[in-house]
Amino acid sequence: MADPAADAAAAGAPVGAGASARIAVLVNPVSGRGRGRDAADAVVARLRELGAEVLVSVGSSVEQSRQLAAAAVAARPAALVIIGGDGTLSTLLDALVGCGVPIALVPAGTGNDFARAIGVPIGPSHAAEAAALALQGRPRPIDVGRVETADAAAHFLTVVAMGFDARVSDRTNRLRWPRGRARYYLALLIELARLRPVPFRVAVDDGPARARPGTLIAIGNTGSYGGGMPICPDSLPDDGQLDVTHVGPLSRIRLLRLFPLLLAGRHLERPEATALRATSVRVEAPGLVVYADGERIGTGSATVTVRPGALTMLVPQVAR
Repeated sequence: MADPAADAAAAGAPVGAGASARIAVLVNPVSGRGRGRDAADAVVARLRELGAEVLVSVGSSVEQSRQLAAAAVAARPAALVIIGGDGTLSTLLDALVGCGVPIALVPAGTGNDFARAIGVPIGPSHAAEAAALALQGRPRPIDVGRVETADAAAHFLTVVAMGFDARVSDRTNRLRWPRGRARYYLALLIELARLRPVPFRVAVDDGPARARPGTLIAIGNTGSYGGGMPICPDSLPDDGQLDVTHVGPLSRIRLLRLFPLLLAGRHLERPEATALRATSVRVEAPGLVVYADGERIGTGSATVTVRPGALTMLVPQVAR
């Protein structure tokens, strides 16, 4: 049976164009502290203005959202619009990978790194513009990563983090005080005080595991995490590869000096930071904590792989 989404993606043509196209909309109302809920009215209004038949679902929990996403793609709409952040889309990947239904993302999270990587307009004032991609966007096949640990496995779209940055995220999640960004900064200070080299062992593709002690390892399907920090600056979401950034052992002072370069995407100019590309990476270290798309996945070891072109996203006709 022909797959209209795949055919349109190959031709680079809009998938949902046409009067009375049936568009499913899935809303995460708590994404971005309520930005998902606030964007929903503008999204629905714009799609109806463009002549679409709109079917709206609201997920009150992660599990319900997954069920709604599975039901939505099973009904074979012209497109599925997801209103939420990177985390929202990431939690739905089990239902979406390989489904054949093109996805339009209306970014409503806090980081929006994936939306930024594929050129989707970001911000409350751009919600209607992002929604219109369901009818007017260009299908773009996007790679999807998968990370497996001893505890759990998950698909991901942006970056797998291990080492110092993962421990900071873990510490932030465990702290109950203070609120907001101050909690992250406190976690950063605590982990900086506890900084020790991690005895990573890394195997790339079919190669043997080698000792690569360091401060952190980031494995990117896209370039940035944490709301725009370009840890894997050359990564592309549709090249069928993973970009691996390894930062070697650093003192506290040298790590602090590296941060400005990291924020500017220039850390690979330093000898402490190296990069490589692969389709499969295995990382082991005692007490290793593994995060992907900003969520804790597991501990101990991680095997990271990529599935090329597993998700069709609707993006602007002209790259942003």
